[in-house]
Amino acid sequence: MQIQILDTLDNISAAQWNALLEDGNPFLRHEWLAALEHHGCVGEEFGWLPRHIAVYEQDVLVAAMPLYEKYNNYGEFVFDHAWAEAYKQRGMRYYPKLVSAIPYSPVSGQRLLAQAGREAELFPVLLSAAMQVAEALQASSFHCLFPLAAQLDWLMQQGLTIRHDCQFHWKNQGYQSFEDFLAALQPKKRKNIRQERRKVMDAGLTLRQLDGNTATDADWERFAFFYQLTFENKWGVPTLNLGFFREMARALGEQVLLVMADNREGECVAGSLMFRSHTRLYGRHWGCTEYFDSLHFEACYYQGIDYCIRHGLQVFEPGAQGEHKVPRGFIPTLTRSAHWLREEAFRQAVERHAAYEKGTVQDYMRSANQHLPYRPNALPPE
Repeated sequence: MQIQILDTLDNISAAQWNALLEDGNPFLRHEWLAALEHHGCVGEEFGWLPRHIAVYEQDVLVAAMPLYEKYNNYGEFVFDHAWAEAYKQRGMRYYPKLVSAIPYSPVSGQRLLAQAGREAELFPVLLSAAMQVAEALQASSFHCLFPLAAQLDWLMQQGLTIRHDCQFHWKNQGYQSFEDFLAALQPKKRKNIRQERRKVMDAGLTLRQLDGNTATDADWERFAFFYQLTFENKWGVPTLNLGFFREMARALGEQVLLVMADNREGECVAGSLMFRSHTRLYGRHWGCTEYFDSLHFEACYYQGIDYCIRHGLQVFEPGAQGEHKVPRGFIPTLTRSAHWLREEAFRQAVERHAAYEKGTVQDYMRSANQHLPYRPNALPPE
């Protein structure tokens, strides 16, 4: 086997990389990750330096890992500010660190990519390579964020520290229509959702569902403006740009779901952006130029639920955080990440912190589960 550490995904065959993916996950596709690099969405400016691992066997890519050298914790959604501060107080460097994740996207998926059936052989090769990169860079740590459950369990067996968190996901119970979904809810919750959807209609708004093939350049220009405006209003850093959106749309095609809202005059006033795999829908970004009551819920949640039902998708991951998603049909869902620190003393402290954090997440999820909107006999499985 030959192991390469690459600072650009362009040095890896797109076909060979994509052949290692499961479920057509859009964020792991070569086209997505490469587009981030092509348009400066990752790199020195934002502290995400590509260090991708590629494992070859007779010129065939048999395993890989998306990997970044990081100099901040922006865009990770698994927060380690306290760890960095503890290092600083001891006069030590926390950065750089190594992170296997999808930049700016708290979505679940593979992080260890390997030929099917060879995971037991190739996963150790990938993890060993990541540790060697950490040593070479004198990185403080290695972090694997939002991996698939089976991969997380394997990493835990290798001694990595596991952190717990909670997101809110919608699960398809074989619904045949949106009304079928509403029938599974308690009457009051059902009435509230209908009222919210009616407010959008009464405001004279028309929603358009587009994909990467049907959205025009004008649509992407408008959405890029919404995206920029959202981050400016929240004092955030807009890392994506129009060039990225255009390239991503061309590459992903029908895996893109762009929802645009037009007012009575035909002006586009809001938009939400989602992506799909073979079985899941992922909500990512939202923006608007004018506030309309309940439009955010319609564009970001109800349009996505309706899309999942019509296309037979099983799970809708709308993004991180947000208890307001619970009364709209999203249920608390455990997310996990794996972490390794080179310093033994800090590793022990982090283990204690993670154990305490696990308990608080369990309490939070128990509390949230008490407010689910479903009728008792229509609850989705955990």
